[in-house]
Amino acid sequence: MELLKRTLSHIKEVIIDPRGGIQKKFDAFAIPRGSLGRLEELATLYASIKGGLNCEIKHKKIFTMAGDHGVVEEGVSAFPQQVTEQMVQNFIEGGAAINVLARHVGARVIVVDCGVASHLEAKPSLKIKKVGQGTKNMARGPAMTREDAVRSIEIGIELIEEELEEGLDIVGLGDMGIGNTTPSSAILAVLGRMDVDLVTGRGTGLDESAVQKKIQAIKKAIDVNCPNPNDPIDVLAKVGGYEIGGLAGLCLGAARYRIPIILDGFISTAGALIANAIESKVNKYLIASHVSAERGHRLMLNLLNKIPLFDLNMRLGEGTGAALAMNLVEAGVKLLNEMATFHEAGVSEPHVRR
Repeated sequence: MELLKRTLSHIKEVIIDPRGGIQKKFDAFAIPRGSLGRLEELATLYASIKGGLNCEIKHKKIFTMAGDHGVVEEGVSAFPQQVTEQMVQNFIEGGAAINVLARHVGARVIVVDCGVASHLEAKPSLKIKKVGQGTKNMARGPAMTREDAVRSIEIGIELIEEELEEGLDIVGLGDMGIGNTTPSSAILAVLGRMDVDLVTGRGTGLDESAVQKKIQAIKKAIDVNCPNPNDPIDVLAKVGGYEIGGLAGLCLGAARYRIPIILDGFISTAGALIANAIESKVNKYLIASHVSAERGHRLMLNLLNKIPLFDLNMRLGEGTGAALAMNLVEAGVKLLNEMATFHEAGVSEPHVRR
């Protein structure tokens, strides 16, 4: 708990372009004012977080957090639980979608075992931060203890601090865990005070009868555990997951060190919801990459007051959306650093005051 407390005490509010220097620099470039749209917005946010105009992105890392969920006993997933371990092996070997996209954008993938329900050996491409061998079945009792919930959050903070040693300019969030849309839906229902039927989607491709089974499992979990919407750690402990706690910790740890965070889809945003509920100053460090095809994701983004950068009808997770968005953030920062001004380019300035 001490690491969490210390981290929270160091998180500072982001003030967007406090002295107006970023906007002044963009206004001097040989382009119509505001013509770069959200690329300008991304560059302004990044520079504001970093606290200066001369910022750059060198060290890009995507954390793919893996964990299993006892609630799969309720038949809430189209895939068997062992797929979590199998996909972790695929990440390690570099054959997954996130590996391909991370290579494409020049980012490093860090795979983390937060709570896979089997023994995995530590490797250079896999960090073992296991809290437990999968959570308990939240439909029958708390998914984890409060102590384990705090520990899962602190895992994410530790990861940030470990990676700072080699350099860390921007963080992408990713996930892997069979059944993890179920706790994510539960978290949204509780923190957003929303109806379970409204926030629950098809996950990895459930048919209608299986979706109804999933809805009933979430309703039962909320009824059995009575998670307190005013206590995000209680919500995480009762209806969350180890990897979701780790994602929340990544958000908190990155904010503590003034590092922008790119959200992926439904599960990573559930972690961000937990982090934002613990410390609202985290919010301005968050960048929404895309809106997932998973039903509740747009509702999550609305709660966080985030507008996604794109909608490609994706719902894979792993950090794939975050990887694609990382390119856009870096493009915005490069424009801020490298464009020529009207004077430098020998271009006449507009007649109307900009």
